[in-house]
Amino acid sequence: MMATIKDVAKLAKVAPSTVSRVIANNPRISERTKERVREAMNELGYHPNFIARSLANQTTQAIGIIMPSSADKSFQNPFFPEVIRGISKGAHQKQYALHMSTGESEEEIFEGVVQMVEGKRVDGIILLYSRVDDKLTEFLLEKDFPFVIIGKPFKNVEEITHIDNDNYRASKEVTEHLIELGHDRIAFIGGNLNFVVTIDRLLGYEKAISLSSLPYRDEYIVHAEFQEEGGKEAVLELFSLKEPPTALVVADDLMAVGVLNTLDEMGMQVPADVSVVSFNNVMMAELSRPPLTSVDIHIFQLGYEGAKNMIQLIENPSEPIKRVIIPHTLVKRHTCQENNRGKEKKRA
Repeated sequence: MMATIKDVAKLAKVAPSTVSRVIANNPRISERTKERVREAMNELGYHPNFIARSLANQTTQAIGIIMPSSADKSFQNPFFPEVIRGISKGAHQKQYALHMSTGESEEEIFEGVVQMVEGKRVDGIILLYSRVDDKLTEFLLEKDFPFVIIGKPFKNVEEITHIDNDNYRASKEVTEHLIELGHDRIAFIGGNLNFVVTIDRLLGYEKAISLSSLPYRDEYIVHAEFQEEGGKEAVLELFSLKEPPTALVVADDLMAVGVLNTLDEMGMQVPADVSVVSFNNVMMAELSRPPLTSVDIHIFQLGYEGAKNMIQLIENPSEPIKRVIIPHTLVKRHTCQENNRGKEKKRA
């Protein structure tokens, strides 16, 4: 015979209502009582009926995760498995399940979210991207449905809880790092300009160039997909110029690996011939040859904070809107070095 909540309460010497509150991880219950109740649950082999609980509470105890494109394409980039690992950790602590939705096009992604919201399949939604003029965020705001963005909203910033890095500042700092090394021909390889993260990183790069009085060159700005292939295409374009760059700011590690591989195929040495700095600091940055200098944006923490703030919004609809900024760190490895030619030019 299966154990009931009353059996657990009797063994733990508490009221059945206390057992229910422990299952819900109610902060009003002491850790000592929670531990005693959980020990009783384990001893009796009791498992809460979350379906019945969801029906009673009119909740799903689930969070929707929305990717920017198809799962096949997104999971090629190590950013997404790592940010989902952080979300999963935060959700598990509060016993929330995750429901993932992807699509081959923006329209399919939108339809998937509509089904989640209208079908009451989830209690809240985490968007793993921020797009320019995204009708999805407009829909969620109009429906007054709880959601969080990992990234910075393009519009309605004061109305949307979002977890982000200061991408503008990070990009400005890495460009300044290359300028301090004596580079005066620095190119920017960015992702799709439809994403706010690309815009912020481009603006940071442009600000550093303008403050240093270096000439701004339109031909040094190249945009491609956040994929290895995108990095290859960008390199071929930049190094066909009459005056190719001596340093590259690359907006994503996966693109940067494509950059390193293509430079190697062209017979160019990194960092002797060209310096490279990138963003995200995923594992492949350390394993690349040479190991890649990259901005650690603490991806896991972005996901964890996303889940934590999402659950706070679900459980307390009056929770204030927040802007949570995760610090970044430049991890210096072996893809940047001084450009003595540029330093001599400055002195002259």
